[in-house]
Amino acid sequence: MKKIEAFIRHEAFEPIRTELLEQGFPSLSISEVKGSGRQKGVVETYRGSTLTVNVRPKLKIECVVEDKDKGLVVETILKHARTGEVGDGKIFVIPVEEAIRIRTGEGGEPVLQTHEESEGPK
Repeated sequence: MKKIEAFIRHEAFEPIRTELLEQGFPSLSISEVKGSGRQKGVVETYRGSTLTVNVRPKLKIECVVEDKDKGLVVETILKHARTGEVGDGKIFVIPVEEAIRIRTGEGGEPVLQTHEESEGPK
C-alpha cells in the first residue's frame, strides 16, 4: 500500500477529485495548508502598501491506495495540477505498513476498496 500526499493549488482540486472518483477512488482527505518552496516570497500590493507573502495557500490531498494503483493516482494529479509554473506543488509517495477499518476491525488492502452501495452511513 502507498500513501499519496499532494500539495496543490486550490483550482486544481475539483478536476482531480472528479477524475479520481470516476476511476473508483472516492476516499480522499483534504486539508488547507500554507507553505513555501522555490516560489519563495511573493510581493503583493494591498491598499497602497507593498508586502511580501512568504507562505502561499495550498490544498493537501491524502489517499492510501494499493501499490498497483499508485501510478494511476499520481498521473491523474499531475495531469490536472501541472501548469509549468513555479508553485504547482509536490507529490510524495510513502509506504504504508497496514490499514485497519475501525468499524469492522478488518485490515489490509480490502479496506481500501471502493465502498459498496449498501455501505452508506446509518
